[in-house]
Amino acid sequence: MDRAGPGGARTVRDPLWGNVTLDRVAASIVDAPEFQRLRRVKQLGFAHLVYPGAVHTRFLHALGVYHLSRRAIDALDRKGLLSALNTDELETLPVVRLAALLHDVGHYAFSHAMEELEADAIPGHHEEAAARFLESPQIRAALASSGEGASALVMDLIRGRSRHPLQGLVSGSLDLDKIDYLRRDSLFCGVPYGSVDVERLLESLTLAREGDGAPLEVAVTEKGLSALESLLFAKYQMFRNVYWHHAVRSATVAFRRLVEGSLDEGILVREDLAGPTDEELLGLIAARMKGRQVPWTGASRNGSSNCRATNCRAELPSGCPRTGISSAGWRTVWPVTGISHPVRSFWTIPPIRTCCSCSCCWSGGGERCRD
Repeated sequence: MDRAGPGGARTVRDPLWGNVTLDRVAASIVDAPEFQRLRRVKQLGFAHLVYPGAVHTRFLHALGVYHLSRRAIDALDRKGLLSALNTDELETLPVVRLAALLHDVGHYAFSHAMEELEADAIPGHHEEAAARFLESPQIRAALASSGEGASALVMDLIRGRSRHPLQGLVSGSLDLDKIDYLRRDSLFCGVPYGSVDVERLLESLTLAREGDGAPLEVAVTEKGLSALESLLFAKYQMFRNVYWHHAVRSATVAFRRLVEGSLDEGILVREDLAGPTDEELLGLIAARMKGRQVPWTGASRNGSSNCRATNCRAELPSGCPRTGISSAGWRTVWPVTGISHPVRSFWTIPPIRTCCSCSCCWSGGGERCRD
């Protein structure tokens, strides 16, 4: 990242888009610790276990969306389309760019993996969680310099609730977020599926009304339909081949069970989930479990037991009271996930012993004990 230039502007070299220029306010936001944490939150969660290059972060993605917002607004301006905006809407164009920069600031560790937990297990969707980060001193001060109500407008744009005509650039069916993550994810995964005709799509952006009296909103001209179709097809291909790859899903489910079990056993509380980066969250769980034997009852999140056996985890001299298997024949697993030793270094969580015939007790998956 280059040093600040005239007026506090700064240039960042992005591997996807090239030079990304940050204005003074955007540079101040990027310097905030709450934004810098995104350097340590992987964009694709556990996809790097399948595609080793997929270690890019939410930090890079946020800069990319900010860059695209500048390009999109400039394209609309060149065609004279911004003249349809009223004075207030024109004055808040810089805030639209800042909303694009901040749209993922509330992301949890391992990105969307945490949002697969039950709704009451997390403080809220990452777009809702963004509010606490916008209240940090440095980000709040930066937004305040953009005018009264800038922070509220940023939150409305992130949530998709703003009446601003450029709402669709930040959150919507054609938002710039999709363009960046599809291109960026395909680049770092090394797959050809995220091909999008970005130049054509940005140049075909326009402002239109769906009908008489309808609000002005972002749209695409007829000439840009093929570019829009390339975006939709790229999204389908990336979900099929990357985001929903069976091994990625397996690792994500294992992580989800780890967090669910940690919440159930009181190792974590829901307030712990908003804020830590990927490694910080795993380190927090490991630190709280260190030197502690965590009992696992095989209970589901609604409190009902998945197992017909009793005390099958107790290391009794006689072994498992249901199967009679000696404790010497038990396998070593890791709490909550039930993952065996090959991934011990991945979770860095102390092991416990369990009867190999009672895998339902540690899987938390709801299946019956094996006979």
